[in-house]
Amino acid sequence: MAELMNRRALKAESKQMLADAQVSPKAMTALYLGLLLALNLVPMIPQEAGLLATFITILVTLMRLILSAGFVLYCMAIRRGERAEFLTLFDGFAFVGKIIALNIVLFVFVFLWSMLFLFPGIIAMYRYRFALFNLYENPEIGVMEALALSSRQTFGYKMQLFTLDLSYFGWTLLAGIPSIFYSGSFYQDTYLAASEYVASTISFVSPEFSAAAIMPAVVWTLVIGVWDLVVSMFYYPNFQCVELAYFETAKRTSGFNADTFRRNRRNGPDSMGGF
Repeated sequence: MAELMNRRALKAESKQMLADAQVSPKAMTALYLGLLLALNLVPMIPQEAGLLATFITILVTLMRLILSAGFVLYCMAIRRGERAEFLTLFDGFAFVGKIIALNIVLFVFVFLWSMLFLFPGIIAMYRYRFALFNLYENPEIGVMEALALSSRQTFGYKMQLFTLDLSYFGWTLLAGIPSIFYSGSFYQDTYLAASEYVASTISFVSPEFSAAAIMPAVVWTLVIGVWDLVVSMFYYPNFQCVELAYFETAKRTSGFNADTFRRNRRNGPDSMGGF
């Protein structure tokens, strides 16, 4: 049976755990997001279209997945009271094939549910919320096992996970302000108008002078990335640790982890739960 989570207590508990961590969570978050920012800049390097560009894009995407896994593994170590070095960010290389496969299957499953309607897609996102955690914790399990475990573990916790996300909405909104500004009509209208004015008043400026010339995309990527890094240092480690606390509670109350899943699978499909 699902347990009612005390978010406030879990946030305070995670804050204390992070304060006692031997490797600074702010430094780890800065390293993690700094590497992601560097990866975001790689596709902006001018390069000829072709196989090389495709290869670089794929490689950057894979590195993002590995770093994401490494950061979760760091937070798992924090919750277990273990020391996790900065190199923990790269521990995902040990089972990178399964990380890639599970992310692909997750995308396909959520996409297919979303085709029915938006609401089923959102439910699917929360149903499989713990799939990656199961894989990170037990790299020897299979992709479908991780999904089936998550389906059982999140039973009764989907709404609580939703409210957990809402409780950090202010932080995520603050971190996303530059992105909103960059993609919004304010940026487009203001800088396009400015570029047209400059082009019309200065004779040597090309009529094709655009907003990108005033604020190139690479500069905006840096601004967005640095702002997100600074803001995230103050909340993201805590959010990740609290989410892992939900995961630990869901495993305990559902009675499903990798070992119990395999025992139930031997007993027959009816005891395993569905997707």
